[in-house]
Amino acid sequence: MARTTPHDHPPAEEEPLYRRIATQLLGELRDGRVPPGERLPGERRLAEHFGVSRETVRQALELLRRDGLVATDRRGSHATLPGLPVETPASLAFPVGAAAATPGTVARATVTWEPPPPDHAEALGLAPGRPTLVHNYRYATADGRGLRTAVTSFSAVALAEVEELARYRDRADGTATAHLRRAYDWMRRAGLTLHHRDAITRLASTPSVRVTRQVHDQYARPLEITDLVVDAQQDALVYEFTLPGRAD
Repeated sequence: MARTTPHDHPPAEEEPLYRRIATQLLGELRDGRVPPGERLPGERRLAEHFGVSRETVRQALELLRRDGLVATDRRGSHATLPGLPVETPASLAFPVGAAAATPGTVARATVTWEPPPPDHAEALGLAPGRPTLVHNYRYATADGRGLRTAVTSFSAVALAEVEELARYRDRADGTATAHLRRAYDWMRRAGLTLHHRDAITRLASTPSVRVTRQVHDQYARPLEITDLVVDAQQDALVYEFTLPGRAD
């Protein structure tokens, strides 16, 4: 007589365990425990958190991937469900102080592959003289008033982690237009969580102010540094803060 092996099939009315775990994980994502774009804990930690096997976690993640709520790349899985990321494009524009070109104004942006300013190199951990991707931005009215200029240098980490930025190396000749308005979106899509710190300095003997922005990721690795100079006599620099504030 043939021997039959029992299978642990749940009753028809019982939801599979991996689906229940997927539902619980989705609830935690919607609660903001893992902000959109930020990397999820690894399978082992998730298995310990939910008290299930790694295979069950793997099945739950696959279900969420099929529904477009989680994405996985070589750096791991991260939440992609709709919602405000840690820094939204409205609150963190690239470059800092950028203004949209309107009738009567001129906005010009280019990229070069060259050694950054010495203070940028130091902030990014680059050796003196080592070239990197440098973004130059200039905005003014047609008669030259309201001038804003910004110089951004990207770190080796940013170029290694963010494919869209790395592609600009081959065309960084300083001639083609390259606004890079989506630079921060590209960083988030690469699984990086952005944190920034801004410092405002009035330039001596001029009506201008300088804003220095430094952006780093969730591992405290520098991603970029920008120096924006604004003609404060002719222009207004407006800062918007989202509450509750997030301390760096």
